[in-house]
Amino acid sequence: MLKDITIGQYFPGVSPLHRADPRVKIILTTLFMVLLFLVNSYWSLAAVLLFTTLVIVVSGIPVRYTLKGLKSVLLIVVFAGAVNLFTTAGTPLSGGGPLHYITWEGVDITIRMTFRISLLVIGASLLTFTSSPISLTDGIEKLMGPFKRIGIPVHEIAMMMSIALRFIPTLLEETDKIMKAQAARGADFDTGNLLQRARSFVPVLVPLFVSAFRRADDLAVAMESRCYRGSAGRTRMKQLRLSPVDFKVSAVMVLFTLGVLIVEYI
Repeated sequence: MLKDITIGQYFPGVSPLHRADPRVKIILTTLFMVLLFLVNSYWSLAAVLLFTTLVIVVSGIPVRYTLKGLKSVLLIVVFAGAVNLFTTAGTPLSGGGPLHYITWEGVDITIRMTFRISLLVIGASLLTFTSSPISLTDGIEKLMGPFKRIGIPVHEIAMMMSIALRFIPTLLEETDKIMKAQAARGADFDTGNLLQRARSFVPVLVPLFVSAFRRADDLAVAMESRCYRGSAGRTRMKQLRLSPVDFKVSAVMVLFTLGVLIVEYI
């Protein structure tokens, strides 16, 4: 399960998405997430699903690798779906037994919710798949630039967000190593009820926190040895500039969004 979390990983490539400006990708990803909660009909959700599939193909990222990240939210989807199925009032399904407590309205809400959560995770994953941590940091900092005027440490916030995304795969890999080491010493993470499984993870948390603080200290020393002093006087080797690819990608996304909203509401 730990290896199935793909958010934060970067997949190198030369596709138009990889070459697009990170600021454009952040804005378009936000627009995509808003669109998911503005559409309701199955036709619109199917159109968004088809569009997302085409984006994955164009980006050159393997579809199986992209869908791998959905396993990490499977438990959340199942739990939320079960709650909606048995708590939504409406017309009961035909048949006796447990089916009597499930309504057609609950099934409808569950299907829509599953579509939205799945596409939400895929959209967020595509942003990190096609953007390196450094470019994401620069993009976030540029977008939050106006907040510098009111004293908000924009560069530091952007750096922390980028480091957090970058270290998600690293910490997951470290957790997997610790669990395997504990299992080799006789630890059991797979048997027992939910409370017993939760308790079995306690021996994993202590070395994981120690390792995380050690990595943070090593990173701080490495940044200081390279004379990093925050945003003051900092220059960039690569300046962010909009290119024709950015306008093409933006035009496609905006036209698709307008088309779906027109079909949905008009």
